[in-house]
Amino acid sequence: MAPEIIGLIGIVLLFLLILMNVHVGLALILVGLGGYFVLADPGAAFAQLGRTPVSTAMSYSLSVIPMFIFMGMILSMSGFAQDLYRAVDKWGGHFTGGIGMSTIGASAVFSAISGSSSATTATMAKVALPEMKRYEYDPKVSTACVVAGGTLGALIPPSVVLILYGVLTGESVGQLLIGGILPGALMTVLFMLTVYLIVKFSRDAEGKKSSRSSWRIRFSALQRTWPFLVIFLVSIGGIFLGWFTPTEAGGVGAMSSLIVATILGRFKMTQLLESLDESVRLTCMIFMIIIGATLFSQFLAISGIPSFVSEEIIRWGLNPYVVLAAILIALFILGMFMEGVSILVLTLPIIYPLVTGLGFDGVWFGIVMVLVVNVGLMTPPLGLNVFIVKGIAKDIPIEDIFKGVIPMIVAVFVCLFILIVFPHFVTFLPSFM
Repeated sequence: MAPEIIGLIGIVLLFLLILMNVHVGLALILVGLGGYFVLADPGAAFAQLGRTPVSTAMSYSLSVIPMFIFMGMILSMSGFAQDLYRAVDKWGGHFTGGIGMSTIGASAVFSAISGSSSATTATMAKVALPEMKRYEYDPKVSTACVVAGGTLGALIPPSVVLILYGVLTGESVGQLLIGGILPGALMTVLFMLTVYLIVKFSRDAEGKKSSRSSWRIRFSALQRTWPFLVIFLVSIGGIFLGWFTPTEAGGVGAMSSLIVATILGRFKMTQLLESLDESVRLTCMIFMIIIGATLFSQFLAISGIPSFVSEEIIRWGLNPYVVLAAILIALFILGMFMEGVSILVLTLPIIYPLVTGLGFDGVWFGIVMVLVVNVGLMTPPLGLNVFIVKGIAKDIPIEDIFKGVIPMIVAVFVCLFILIVFPHFVTFLPSFM
């Protein structure tokens, strides 16, 4: 049997295992090991199985992942999110749609520390939904703000998904993190504009407005958010200015978060232990996925599938943007049925060489890919962010939440169009590094 056929069978098997709810990391290891076993020999397969976990665990560049995860856990459990939301509300809550836009803005700032869509969604749902209910917002609008705001965690640094993209493709993690800043800001503005338009043209969307606060109250509320500004500027700003590598920035961010939370009396020993426990669990899950992805990528490489697909499509002479459109449509469909990390490890070994071979920038494509895959956090049947919000707002029907996020999905595709037409939105800041 031709190696390409075996590689194709491996991809189908992996897809089926993931749909059967087999853990992504385990599915990748099983298929990668089995493929190596068939295409090479048992000795080579087991040698790879022995080497890959050790090399992954010893990788200096991968230590950035637990550092940023730990930093996000500390700030999530320290109660800073409430201070952040109140500050944003004091500054913008009195405008039309202000409470909803405050939720989006607070989610964007919190994403800049947590690096996780799920953590941002869960935290902001607990903080923002009671406030929006108090101001008599339409539940469809209030939940849509939280669901959409949570997706910003995958774009705004320190995004764990972008770090994983860099690990899987070899692109600079630092450039990916800095490249996500402007698209994340653009997405935030588009979400806010969407909320404004919904409230403007729908009488039932917004109940009461927040009262206009005095300048003294605004600045007083803003003073309580300084930990976010300091930690973000030190860690992410350090990467941009070349003071730190991404790994060093993760360590500095985690330590500064721990020091600030402890000094302010926001962090007790029980919370420290809980943060460490959650960080270790999440890190182990991600590392298992990386180990499996490495084995799977090596199996695909010896099968010749990535080079075969790239050569064939280039030989057909298709317009690169036609190929890009087909890839993005496929990613959007996959995102409706699979979790984002699974899509990255399943598709990147094939589509990354193809996209870069067509002349597209690898960092730019990373941002675009994450943006498209992120839509799956808001769409049925998977809609992870929707189910997180539903778990907290048990009285709101899930069909109402899905209906509410439709305008937000339109905003994502507007952002995608802008990034394709103006790729410098992504590459501008990394070019100064």
